[in-house]
Amino acid sequence: MSSAKSVRLALLGCGTVGTEVVRLLHEQAEDLTARIGAPLELVGIAVRRMGRERGDLPVDPSLFTTDALGLVKRDDVDVVIEVVGGIEPARTWLTEALRAGKSVVTANKALLAEDGGTLHDAAAEGGADLYYEASVAGAIPLLRPLRESLHGDRVTAVTGIVNGTTNFILSSMAATGAGFNEALEEATELGYAEADPTADVEGFDAAAKAAILASLAFHTRVTAADVFREGMTGVTAGDMASAKEMGCTIKLLCIAQRTSDPAGGSAVSVRVHPAMIPLTHPLASVGDAFNAVFVEAEAAGPLMFYGRGAGGRPTASAVLGDIVAAARNKLTGTRAPSESNYAQLPVRPIGESLTRYHISLDVAEKPGVLATVAGVFAHHEVSIATVRQSGRADDAKLVIVTHSAPDSALAATVEALSRLDIVRSIASVLRVEGGAG
Repeated sequence: MSSAKSVRLALLGCGTVGTEVVRLLHEQAEDLTARIGAPLELVGIAVRRMGRERGDLPVDPSLFTTDALGLVKRDDVDVVIEVVGGIEPARTWLTEALRAGKSVVTANKALLAEDGGTLHDAAAEGGADLYYEASVAGAIPLLRPLRESLHGDRVTAVTGIVNGTTNFILSSMAATGAGFNEALEEATELGYAEADPTADVEGFDAAAKAAILASLAFHTRVTAADVFREGMTGVTAGDMASAKEMGCTIKLLCIAQRTSDPAGGSAVSVRVHPAMIPLTHPLASVGDAFNAVFVEAEAAGPLMFYGRGAGGRPTASAVLGDIVAAARNKLTGTRAPSESNYAQLPVRPIGESLTRYHISLDVAEKPGVLATVAGVFAHHEVSIATVRQSGRADDAKLVIVTHSAPDSALAATVEALSRLDIVRSIASVLRVEGGAG
């Protein structure tokens, strides 16, 4: 490759992100050539439908094909860029490319979270590069710092807002007092939410990203199946009001932590769920559809990464950064850092994670209610931090915040409370993160 006149690219997918990749390649051609040391040449674009309108895309129509695998196998392709998404056939295309020694740049978080190990193994087999900065947090430079800049440090925790749709919804609820459905409708009208928002609001998208972050941070292969996931559709306007009274707000968080197993060895905890966080926390002020990730490392201390986490152009920016890196390596005959999975730490189940709960109970107004409820907490060895009592008669409520305890003990406490005659209903249960506990 050192004598090649150009680095030849094959693009798989030409939707929202793919079209922006093509535009940026065209707009920045001179600068990219100067940065790399050789021009980038787009030699093929694989699409599902040939006749689809793509506006004034600056590309020769003859480059389009519906034969993605055939394009990947071409001898004149040096770097394969995949922005299609999904598990198959993307996995087949990318493993074929990597095993043949062709570098791969992908934004496919679902594939990386479900079966990233197969891609890494194929890259090792073919001596090829695998880059995927765009798979998490769009344009925010996050994965490369975890993979390279912090490689000499020991990361202890990664906490992030990694889904713009849910952050917009929760930010809107906090600002206006709206309920979930109203905020979701607004997000849909503004184009932040898909027609089917399930992957976002039920936490599937964030869980995939959490798996990728944990894998890099803790040198351990973590899959989406390892991540505890809880969506945010149950968050109410009442929860937001209660959070505000506590000096908190509510965010859908991905939380990956280095922890210990019952025998005292090292382990990993990875979860995605809505949580109350203090307004003083760095993530509390992240509004609208922005993303932010808070990394804690032993030597570097706390680090914050913030920016637009989605959208065609921001995501394409991250893809272009990876293309530049892969192209430079092709020209110099070098490789990117290979996968670091030497630790292979066990992933602890959610029941063993230490957290705090905010529990809102509708209770009967009669003597001894508080003592009975407190007795349930004591029975399960859960310590109460604060109690607020409000209302009378049919509106009587108890709002309890616990100290840190194993999630299994907290869940058992909630289950026991639900069986008490004096508890008419459990209005809400939310985890509390980021404060003293």
